[in-house]
Amino acid sequence: MRVVRSSVYRRYTSSLNDLQSNLNKSMNKVSTGAAYETAADNPLAYYQGKKMDHLYQDAKSKSSILGDIKNRLYQQEQGARDIQKTLSNSKTSMQYLLDSSHNSSKTSVQTKRDALLQDVQSMVSNLNSQYQDFYVYGGNDITTAPFSLSGDGKTLTYTHKYSDGTTKTVNMTMAYDTNNNTYSYHLSDDDLNNLVTAMREQGRVDIGYGDISNRQSLLDTYTGGLNMLTGLTSDSLNAMSDANAKDAVKAALETTPVALLSRSVMACDNYINDTTTVDQFTDTMGSVLKDAANTEHTISTIYSDLGNKYSLVETTKTRLDTLSDNLTEEYKDILGADPYEAITEMFSYQYSYSAALKMGSNLMQSSLFDFIK
Repeated sequence: MRVVRSSVYRRYTSSLNDLQSNLNKSMNKVSTGAAYETAADNPLAYYQGKKMDHLYQDAKSKSSILGDIKNRLYQQEQGARDIQKTLSNSKTSMQYLLDSSHNSSKTSVQTKRDALLQDVQSMVSNLNSQYQDFYVYGGNDITTAPFSLSGDGKTLTYTHKYSDGTTKTVNMTMAYDTNNNTYSYHLSDDDLNNLVTAMREQGRVDIGYGDISNRQSLLDTYTGGLNMLTGLTSDSLNAMSDANAKDAVKAALETTPVALLSRSVMACDNYINDTTTVDQFTDTMGSVLKDAANTEHTISTIYSDLGNKYSLVETTKTRLDTLSDNLTEEYKDILGADPYEAITEMFSYQYSYSAALKMGSNLMQSSLFDFIK
């Protein structure tokens, strides 16, 4: 009987374990496509890959939210354009009411009054546009429509849920000044404070545009309904003192598309009810028409700005998607295994491992002649 020393078995067992480990690694390389399993295999390539993976995940994360942002911006732009279009069409009714041959008939005035009321109700409907569960011109509240209009068109109600979780409602009621023949909203100081606070809110998001260390460089994806109606941006209001901001908001609210049509409807009611004379009525309609021209320009500027933001988001999404694709290819170049080389290596280790197992079997035979066959 042949005697084999224990040291031979130890060396054989160690070599077999190494072969099995290398075979497993080569099989993993084929199945995963990764050239390295741990940092120790190639520290430089491994940490380059980790950095690239971080950049890739960041790009994919930002790109994933841009779809929702694009759709919200589109809904905001569409709403502003529809309101501007409604105001433009309403000017035809206002011009009609200025003509003495038409406003002499209160029946005709009533007909146009009803059309103007329908137009302002349409505007408020646009202000309550939704994307998924959110009101695109609202705040953080997904349960309450931000705007509502009274049946007579005089009172615009605004409800806003602030960032601290509190919800407040402001009623803006149009009132007639008999001494000056003017129409305006009556707002308390608390009302103005609430409106200014809401209009100063922003929605700056890190989407791969701007510098994260400079918040002002990030894209503001939120435009409140009152900001859109008045043309007052959150940036401009944040730059003002509280007193100046309240004055600016109060003045701008008087010439919003909703305010102009509410003034027109109320002027028609006062004329039909003989509260005002035909001269006072035509003076009011002339004033509304004059303000409407400037308001149209304000709204068109807002939806142009929203369109620019939409285009910017679209460009940013394309850039992020391209970056993700490029990083994927670079990752494969640095950490990816060559398929042909990996398969060849795997078969080589399989052959070596099988041969080693056969040698081990022969090593355990009792005959020296069996071992050397």
